[in-house]
Amino acid sequence: MMKRSILSRFFPVIPVALVLGSMMFSHSCANTTKAPSGGVKDTIPPRIVKFSPEHKSVNVPVHGTSITFTFDEYVTIKKASNIVLSPPQSRPPKSRLKGKSVVVTFEEDLLPDMTYTLDFIDALADNNEGNVFPGFTYVFSTGNTIDSLMLTGTVQDCNTLDPVKGITVMLYKDHADSAVMLSKPFAVTKTDDWGFFCIRNIKDTSYRLYAVKDDNGNNIYDPSDNELIAFVDSPVRPVTVVNDTLPEVKKLDMQDTLACLARKSEYEMPLFREKPSRQAIVRNVRVSDRSSFITFNAPNAHIDSMWIRGVPAGKLITQFNIQRDSLEVWINDKGRQPDTLHMFVNYRKTDSVGKAVPTLEHVKIYYKPEDGSGKSTGTASRSSRRDIRHEDTICVYKLEVEPETVEQYGYTLEFTYPIINEGFDSLRLLSVNPRQQEEAMKYKVIPDSTNIRKFTIMPEGKLLTGYDYILKVPARRFRDINGFYNDSTEVKVSLPTDEKLSTLNLVMTNVHQKYIIDFLTEKRDKVLRQYIIDSDRTLSFPYLQAGTYCIRITEDKNRNSIVDSGSLLQHRQPEKVKFFKIKDDFRFEVMEAAEIEQSIDVGELFKD
Repeated sequence: MMKRSILSRFFPVIPVALVLGSMMFSHSCANTTKAPSGGVKDTIPPRIVKFSPEHKSVNVPVHGTSITFTFDEYVTIKKASNIVLSPPQSRPPKSRLKGKSVVVTFEEDLLPDMTYTLDFIDALADNNEGNVFPGFTYVFSTGNTIDSLMLTGTVQDCNTLDPVKGITVMLYKDHADSAVMLSKPFAVTKTDDWGFFCIRNIKDTSYRLYAVKDDNGNNIYDPSDNELIAFVDSPVRPVTVVNDTLPEVKKLDMQDTLACLARKSEYEMPLFREKPSRQAIVRNVRVSDRSSFITFNAPNAHIDSMWIRGVPAGKLITQFNIQRDSLEVWINDKGRQPDTLHMFVNYRKTDSVGKAVPTLEHVKIYYKPEDGSGKSTGTASRSSRRDIRHEDTICVYKLEVEPETVEQYGYTLEFTYPIINEGFDSLRLLSVNPRQQEEAMKYKVIPDSTNIRKFTIMPEGKLLTGYDYILKVPARRFRDINGFYNDSTEVKVSLPTDEKLSTLNLVMTNVHQKYIIDFLTEKRDKVLRQYIIDSDRTLSFPYLQAGTYCIRITEDKNRNSIVDSGSLLQHRQPEKVKFFKIKDDFRFEVMEAAEIEQSIDVGELFKD
């Protein structure tokens, strides 16, 4: 009894002590937004509990409209630009926080009798743990009804076929090619992590469909800013009715691979960077006393004639690169050249109305030698004799070979300057057997089709494991346009002998046009080997390390041996790319010490 009375004397004091304690520490806790330490971490994203006006409202006022989204917890705006209004306005919508709500307002009046969507794409997160709001598409109309159709598709990089996130997808009622460069679209959305898009609540009519990497956020394609673009060749018309239960409409967890891949994609759009179309000379560089180049704004430059004042026509050597947007020019004359070269180029230049017209342009190319630091001195005086290096007095070249690819590519011999005296018959190719006995081998000299300074020295006959192969270049057998002779050199190579290396043989069938076959790393960012074929054949890839690889096949329709980009105004898609797949995976494993043979029906692969 005594114990109970003692406890009763102290119980009333306990609540008072708790209140006083909380007051003492309130200054350090009142403004915190961090979750209490030691508790279970919040992993649940915010959830909308109220809309104002209601979702799918009609007859929404066109003037002074604001839309309020109230959440079940405090949120923060991560990226306001990812709150996307469709159709877009000249200025993006404004958003601000108000308690647990996000209030969205518009900088200009809405259009009458129009269905709008307001899409949240990775725009919001909760205020404590940063859990990203999965997104929501709010729909409303300034008219009596809400449009009910939708379009879906996927945007991919044209070379890797990787999905591209954050691309602005646009619909135009105006079918003119220039509309995407001049005006705002009728409807927009953005691609998700899988490159997937769904443009919803649109009218039943015919559209042109584009996708743009809209770097400046103006909802217009700006080719002068090197923005990427994708387009569908012909007009599109929506046929699917919006239903919130469709997986294409739902905001899915981007980590749920099966759900994301199960969505129906009506259009696949390869994204590319368009080559400039307006032609003009944009740059010139004097590389050395007798070497220079000029660069054009667009590929496929057409030159009718070209000359340099004071230099006989027979003394000029010229070479375009493979894209024909850069022209190298060499003067085949040992005499001292003036500090300024006066070059005259008669070429097809694009005029103010976009027409290619013959134009004679005077290009002044200045000589600016470099000082010892590698920086341009900005003066026309030549370097003093004490600054002359050995390589400034010889015919400079590189001789290279790789053990893994010598059977396919041979030896590469590339000169710094064009050569005017060739001594290819003086080269010596020797095979050295394991007993160190030498034997001369025959070889072929193959000039490079795109580089007059580059040659392939290809051994004739089968190369054997355990042998060394030595290519010797004697001194003074080649002379370049500077009048200098070469030094001697030699390079040795032997086939790899590691027993763990593997070989892949690709049997290419049903080949009816030209294709570029690239053997790539797992990340598809590096070409390890390449073949160009136009008929059925077996391609050998020997000496492979165990690992993961990819095979890319490009349809080379114009047969120029390069992968060409597309053109919007010329209605030309980038050249079609396919990846060889095994069980829907473009990556395949090469095991140690394996001999693999794989058939690829190229015609079947490209039939769609």
